[in-house]
Order: sequence, then C-alpha cells, then structure tokens
Amino acid sequence: MGDTKKSSKPALGKGLGSILGGNADTVLPETSRARVMTDSVSMIPVSAIDARTDQPRKHFDEALLEELANSIRNMGVITPVTVRPLEGGRYQLIAGERRLRASKIAGLQEIPSYVRTANELEVAQMALVENIQRTDLNAIEIAVSYQRLLDEFNLTHEYLSEKVGKQRSTVTNYIRLLKLFPEAQVALRDNQITMGHARALIPIEDRDLQAKIVRKIIKDGLSVRQVEQLISKYTAVPEDTAKTKKINILPQEIEAFKNQFSQKLHVQVAIDQGHSGKGKITIPFASESELQHLIRTIAVMVD
Repeated sequence: MGDTKKSSKPALGKGLGSILGGNADTVLPETSRARVMTDSVSMIPVSAIDARTDQPRKHFDEALLEELANSIRNMGVITPVTVRPLEGGRYQLIAGERRLRASKIAGLQEIPSYVRTANELEVAQMALVENIQRTDLNAIEIAVSYQRLLDEFNLTHEYLSEKVGKQRSTVTNYIRLLKLFPEAQVALRDNQITMGHARALIPIEDRDLQAKIVRKIIKDGLSVRQVEQLISKYTAVPEDTAKTKKINILPQEIEAFKNQFSQKLHVQVAIDQGHSGKGKITIPFASESELQHLIRTIAVMVD
C-alpha cells in the first residue's frame, strides 16, 4: 500500500497532520463497519461515507475522474482518504472526494481511510488544505474558502494564514478577489485571466468598465503590465486636482503614535489632521471577522 505517513508535496508548508496537532487519536465507533488494517488506516465501505456539501472544490472533471478510476482498478487506492466517525457507524469525508468518487466508478466496495476525530473548524481547514495540496483549487474557490473560514469561525487573517501555511498578505490578496464583479470572477475561475490581471482590476469600482477591460484582456491577450497601464489612463487624477492636494505632515509624536498603534493592530492606521487641529483616525479592515478582532484588541487596550 506504500508509505502512508504523509504527502511528499507539502505545497502549503502545512499538512493535514499539523491541523490536528500531529497526534490525533484514531477512534472508531462501536458499531463501525470499518475493517482495521493498521494502527491508523482502516478499510471502510464506500457506502458508509458521506461527502460534505460545503467542501471547497465544486467542479470535477469527468474525464479525469475516469482516468483515476482506471488507475484505481489497476493499482488500487494508493493514498487513503480521510474521514471522521459519525453516529450509526457512518463516516463524514474530510479529504479525498476525487478518490472516493473514482473508487465508486471503479466499483470498489471499500476504501482505505484515515479515521480522525476533528471538530468543524478542523474539518473545514483540512478540506481546504488537502484540495490545494493535491488538485489546485482555482483562485476564486480558494478565496471563497478562506472567507468562509473567517466568517463561520470568527478567525483573524493572521490565524488563518498560520494554519494554511501562507503569508498573511497572500491570504488577504485572495480574499480581495471577492471584491471583483461577477464577470471578472468568472473569467478568473475559468483561467481566461490570471490572478495578476484580477488584482489589477480590483480598484475599478465601475462594473461596466471592469467588464469592458476583462473582455479586452481576453480578446487581445493583454499582459498584466498592459492592463495596469490601461487602468491608469481611466483612473488618472486630473492635473489641476492633483495640484490642490496637500501633503499631510504629522508632528513627530503623532507619527510615532500612529506607527505604534498600527503595529499593535496589525493594520495600517491613517491619521489626517488639518491646520485647525481637527482630523480623523482611520482603521481599515477587510472583513467582518477582522473588524471583530480589531474591536476586541482595542477593548483590551482601553480597559
């Protein structure tokens, strides 16, 4: 069955074991229909495994599934799927839906499985990590999955980036893709434009203009640099307007406070102060969960 300890391609720097802390116990329900093969792998009837309806990957290529099914008929399932036990001797799939689907096509009655105890957050994290490691979700699927983890489990960008082994800026950049209008999101999902193109399009707040540029990218094969130059023509500030803008130079002690405050909140705080002394402090946030994190942090600071 080969080495089943862990994947040889830790694409995210974090494997499924790290999500569970590396020492999750294998617990089989008393009424389990699983046939234990080793200390950590069991043979479980495919009919006893329920797939998750909210797993990150939504599209499965039928031709690729058939190829995998043919491989399974010849070689068997090399890498076990991962499941968690449910009541009544059933199991919920955590990772490996392509292998489970292909095994059903191949006519297998049971499939090698890692049985893990995991809560809802751990299951969602493992499903996301496994899909990215093995079959590469498209950028929009990744963005939606990140956002769901943030919203449903009230996570911060820092915590999520640590769990999936990505830099915080990478997680934020994916989530920002959800600001795109539908036509741009679909084009990115279908690989008609790249993530570089998509990031350049985010600042455009006019839906029709964004769609127009997306169509031009696809039609003319524009590079990211060409798109940036095109967008700059639409978003350029008129010269007379630019001349009226004044540089906001803060007193040294206020600048020092701004920098310290930014470091504590892990966001770039802005302070605007006019000649009269009046002004405002701006604290940006990228999601509802990040706002709640800022509120809690500030509450602790002023308590």
